[in-house]
Amino acid sequence: SKTQYTALLFITLPPPGLTRVSALTVCGSVGRDVTLPCRYSVRDHGVTTMCWGRGELPLSGCNNMIISTDGQRVDSRLSERYQLLGQLTGGDVSLTILHAQESDSGFYGCRVEIPGWFNDHKLTV
Repeated sequence: SKTQYTALLFITLPPPGLTRVSALTVCGSVGRDVTLPCRYSVRDHGVTTMCWGRGELPLSGCNNMIISTDGQRVDSRLSERYQLLGQLTGGDVSLTILHAQESDSGFYGCRVEIPGWFNDHKLTV
């Protein structure tokens, strides 16, 4: 029998002045590549550092970090299965997981570090 998947998008808007947080559900298939989207405006913020981690995002940085960039290129990676294939300097920091496995299921956090207090762009997928 075929299993049907539905992708849901949830956007949470916090009170003014607090960090913008959004959540997104992505479904994939075992053995195929899966891309978790994350983008930011280079025009508004300039090229900046970012990281992806497993689980909920902490107050700063990423828990269980799997990949990070200095804004120009990847500077840390847990495994070659984790790739940033978008144009980093254009703000596309989407995470691609190569050959997805069941153990890849769960929450991932994307944090783009925007200068200033509580300005980071955070996305939970």
